[in-house]
Amino acid sequence: MAETVWNTDSGEAVYRSRDPVRNLRLRVHLQRITSSTFLQYQPAAQRGKDLIDLATFSPHPAASGHRPDEDEEEEVLIGWQEKLFSQFEVDLYQNEAACQSPLDHQYRLEILKLEDSGGRKNRRIFTYTDSDRYTNLEEHCQRMTTATREVPSFLVERMANVRRRRQDRRGMEGGILKSRIVTWEPSEEFVKNNHVINTPLQTMHIMADLGPYGKLGYKKYEHVLCTLKVDSNGVITVKPDFTGLKGPYRIETEEEKQELWKYTIDNVSSLAQPEEEEREQRVFKDLYGRHKEYLSSLVGTDFEMTAPGALRLFVNGEIVSAQGYEYDNLYVHFFVELPTNWSSPAFQQLSGITQTCATKSVGMDRVAYFSYPFTFEASFLHKDESADALPEWPVLYCEVLSLDFWQRYRVEGYAALVLPATPGSHTLTVSTWRPMELGTVAELRRFFIGGSLELEDLSYLRIPGNFKETSGK
Repeated sequence: MAETVWNTDSGEAVYRSRDPVRNLRLRVHLQRITSSTFLQYQPAAQRGKDLIDLATFSPHPAASGHRPDEDEEEEVLIGWQEKLFSQFEVDLYQNEAACQSPLDHQYRLEILKLEDSGGRKNRRIFTYTDSDRYTNLEEHCQRMTTATREVPSFLVERMANVRRRRQDRRGMEGGILKSRIVTWEPSEEFVKNNHVINTPLQTMHIMADLGPYGKLGYKKYEHVLCTLKVDSNGVITVKPDFTGLKGPYRIETEEEKQELWKYTIDNVSSLAQPEEEEREQRVFKDLYGRHKEYLSSLVGTDFEMTAPGALRLFVNGEIVSAQGYEYDNLYVHFFVELPTNWSSPAFQQLSGITQTCATKSVGMDRVAYFSYPFTFEASFLHKDESADALPEWPVLYCEVLSLDFWQRYRVEGYAALVLPATPGSHTLTVSTWRPMELGTVAELRRFFIGGSLELEDLSYLRIPGNFKETSGK
């Protein structure tokens, strides 16, 4: 007899399906392998015999009794959220006094109907659905690690009462829409429900009653064969995974009669027919088409498209600060120069002036913080795509000035900066310069009267864009 290859991977597997979960069908097969009562120990071997008699391994009739075949092996087909009652539930709900909730009374009626129709078809295999008490208790009592003496962490304690379950979605309270974006005094229940990602989940447990023959219906003999969780996004979590070709799973009971069971879990959901798949594809195509039309209606017809072959540049900038200047009360005058083949909208402002800012001592320097934002857009269109026709990039010119007590300005420095050619965030530091007159008289004039040497055209801080080189002989 070939040795059984057991599947020891008890981890969970995750699947994603667009098919409705109600079409899910599972086949669960449970079989008893052996029991400690089957192996009767032979006290002493007779002399001259090295082998144990085969009769030793036969079932002992007084110990085990007669077991029907259905008690040794069982196979059932289970659908999503299909309720299969255990012997414990059958005994419990037959007593009307034990029914407390509307669900209990519903289960009692279903069990009475089963008894009238010949009893339940399953014996050991049963299920707990999303509405059962076991599913609620399992979520609160689940362990985070495999340690025998697990100490709950702070996060585990805080998450103990957060139920990732389907919740009622109430958009109105008392007929008034919720318009409060910020809850200034949140309650403890509000924090529990909103502080974590709460994806609606539905849970189902496939169980087995592994009690000895004639002792079914005891909670201590219940074992979890498989746990299935499905969220609203079509993600199906199965623990353990479907058996497939990996071999059966095994369960060893720990009661006085140690028994070995094996079971398999297979996905036997029916495949969609070609006509159904074609119809589904048409439905999805129509749905996506309607969604595209809806998005187009939100955008409208006035959405501006970039011209073919054009390069469009958007700049969001900020003049942060200036430091290292001689006088206080600084402000910056700036403008953008667009090279040849660049253009900007007629309403676009390509220049600006910051506010006047007093300096602040930071270490050994005095710093003026402007935090002045600016934005502009420009387009480049050129039909020549050769390597020599790469575009020149826009240039930002800056002029730093200061105001004295009589509101007279002085030039503190000039600078020119080529805008970065790569997208993303950039932090740039620019050094400035200014023309100076030598001598004490020039400095006194600058301090008392204001004014100093200036450039008539700031574009001459670098080679101007309209400059044309000529070769002389």
